[in-house]
Amino acid sequence: MKRQDLWFAMALLSLTAQAQDIYKCADSDGHVTYSNLPSKTCKKIFLDPVNVAPSAKAAPKAASAATSTPASFPKVDGQTQKSRDGDRRRILEGELAAEQKNVEQAKKELAEQETLVLPSERMQGGGISGGKVQERVQQYRDKVAIHQRNVEAIQKEMSNLR
Repeated sequence: MKRQDLWFAMALLSLTAQAQDIYKCADSDGHVTYSNLPSKTCKKIFLDPVNVAPSAKAAPKAASAATSTPASFPKVDGQTQKSRDGDRRRILEGELAAEQKNVEQAKKELAEQETLVLPSERMQGGGISGGKVQERVQQYRDKVAIHQRNVEAIQKEMSNLR
């Protein structure tokens, strides 16, 4: 391979590696996904190129962390901040209590649904189609999991309070 051909091949490879098209796709339910493969429901998105090289004007992180707050920056006195922190704690405690009630309610609904067998879930031989029951009950399990994650998130937020 000639040197000129080698340079051309390398340039072509670098262009194809950087120039991937991105498509925004929406299904019939309105759910949006992004892909690098086009389809009938997709529209090409034109993005500005991204500069990954550091700017010459960019300051080192250590220097920016050492700068102090400007004198003109508004300050809050300690008593006002304590009041705000107290309000935040009360709001989070209220949200936590409400979410814990939601968890208990969701668990109760899940337990009811797990014991219930609908006529459409019975098989012809008199048995129960476990797959249909599991499919129906899954939304109740998901609801319990969401509320439990919310409780955990609120508890984490409360642990960050001073």
